[in-house]
Amino acid sequence: MTYRVVQWTTGNVGKRTVQAIVANPDLELVGCYAWSSGKVGRDAGELSGIDPIGVAATDDVAALLALKPDCVLYSPMWSSVDELVRILEAGVNVVSTAAFINGRGLGAERERIVAACERGGSSMFGTGINPGLAELITLTTAQLCDRVDKITITESADTTLYDSPATEKPAGFARPIDDPELQAMTAHGTAVFGEAVALLADALDVELDEIVCAAEYAQTTADLELDSWTIPAGCVAGIAASWQGRVGGRTVIELRVRWKKGQTLEPDWPIEEGYFIEVDGRPTVHTRIQFLPPPDFEAKTFADFMVLGMIMTAMPAVNAIPRVVEAPCGIVTYNDLPVPLPRGWVSR
Repeated sequence: MTYRVVQWTTGNVGKRTVQAIVANPDLELVGCYAWSSGKVGRDAGELSGIDPIGVAATDDVAALLALKPDCVLYSPMWSSVDELVRILEAGVNVVSTAAFINGRGLGAERERIVAACERGGSSMFGTGINPGLAELITLTTAQLCDRVDKITITESADTTLYDSPATEKPAGFARPIDDPELQAMTAHGTAVFGEAVALLADALDVELDEIVCAAEYAQTTADLELDSWTIPAGCVAGIAASWQGRVGGRTVIELRVRWKKGQTLEPDWPIEEGYFIEVDGRPTVHTRIQFLPPPDFEAKTFADFMVLGMIMTAMPAVNAIPRVVEAPCGIVTYNDLPVPLPRGWVSR
């Protein structure tokens, strides 16, 4: 079966999903949504850095839904519940890379998505590298244990050259270090990690008493000039957030992120790039995940190197398309799907 796909936006991640869809014989790109008016009418291949493919980007949502795709690969910077409801109630499945795992962080808005899935007989699924595939890897390693005491996933990154103020400022970057709203901002800006805690708890069949977020901050001691914005001295240039799932006052699941910018931090946290997964139990299993470029990879700028990060965000979503199309209607997670398979990527 060939799965008909509409790509929703062609930003950094969307470009990679378009390239992957076009390259995979099991997928067919039939439409492309343009968020920016300047992209309307342009070929989706050209927008994504490849040769023209004969699919013009459009902002006509009705026309895209009339194509009756099997799936929309939804990759905006931030998700819109209104957009998701319109797509899902039209009977089109959604695979999202836009800060969605199970929608628990949406509050009452989640029920709108559930109802749209029921009306359309469609499925809603969210993933990425973290949250997303990191949790699937964690659950795979936990199958080695006959007792699980605690699960911890730690993501560490120096994000100095990652230029995304639209996503970083909401988490607290560039705010005064003594801003009383910092904790609330970080909890809101990283809420998808709370959804991932719930996903792990569901997989472990653990009923959590609470899911909480706690954060620590580092300030820059000098003005930090970034590509498109500046973090003034005395403001947040490092965030260490911890989302914790607790039972009886004991933390059984913890998702940590540590992001820092620049070389003038106080305190100056050590950063070991990548992911560290700890499953404490019998046995205790430690897994370190690092990402390296292949031998033929060429990068002249940091933006070139960031392509790897975008690929890692995009590919779990692309690989999940067949499983999500075949899934029962409703919000689904890795707990509900057969493991997606990386088919179509071996050179022949």
